[in-house]
Amino acid sequence: MNSSARHRLLPLAALLVGNAALALGPWFVRLADSGPVAAGFWRLALALPVLFLFAAREPKPDAPVSRGMVLAVLAGGAFFALDLASWHVGIGYTRLGNAALFGNSGSVILMLWGFVAWHRWPRTREWLAILAALSGAAILLGRSFEVSTQTLVGDLFCLLAGLLYAGYLLILQDARRVLGGWRLLSWSSAAGVPVLLAVAIAHGEPVWPHQWGPLVALALSSQVVGQGLLVYSLRHFAPLAVGLALLTQPALAALAGWLAFGETLGPIDLVGMALLAAALVIARVAGESTPPAAAGIPAPARET
Repeated sequence: MNSSARHRLLPLAALLVGNAALALGPWFVRLADSGPVAAGFWRLALALPVLFLFAAREPKPDAPVSRGMVLAVLAGGAFFALDLASWHVGIGYTRLGNAALFGNSGSVILMLWGFVAWHRWPRTREWLAILAALSGAAILLGRSFEVSTQTLVGDLFCLLAGLLYAGYLLILQDARRVLGGWRLLSWSSAAGVPVLLAVAIAHGEPVWPHQWGPLVALALSSQVVGQGLLVYSLRHFAPLAVGLALLTQPALAALAGWLAFGETLGPIDLVGMALLAAALVIARVAGESTPPAAAGIPAPARET
């Protein structure tokens, strides 16, 4: 293979493998023998040394880090911690495919926020995304209610996680431009570690695991491998390609749920997932036309 072909294939492979690594996160949360919130604590704590190592290799910020920016990073870390806490609790209650889709709903939420902040009405494709998101969410929530009330509660926890993740991105939009991806990720993760530990203890969860394998795998797949490959690959692709690659996450999560836990999906479930997935892709593309100051920095995937 010549260098030109390798240059084209490596970013594509990184994009797909990165999304696949993130898709395995809910499975590892299920396998962990700590509590779900405690799994989030270990997910960040175990990954911190590697994150700070990568952050040290980034160029130093051109502008000085202000007190306001430090406070924003602390607040963003708290939002991220609560996002993980809510998502991990939801993963324990609902199907893995639903958890992956609803957990990534931050892209749609950021698009809606953009309409408010930019003082404009949605365009045609954005209306389509809103309609698809509402229809898909209604189908999936209705189907979850048919399964059990607990499954519906799990969906709602994952939706709350998507809202908190959107808040995390909005709070840190200015810091992201100054600090760089790895430095911001390491600092916000460090800020989130004590929050997750406090929530896990307050929730009465077992924190210290008997089996470290799932937690180490969770930290590496979600915080290091998935994030690292996305950071490398995203600059090589248009928003549409990134949005389409995002769809590997719910597909693989649903497959893992079926193979590992016997979670089945009927035709109506697939319709709901397809509608919500289409909304995420459209929202990702639409986010590129909305000023960052108004809408924040859209997340192509649950990248942190």
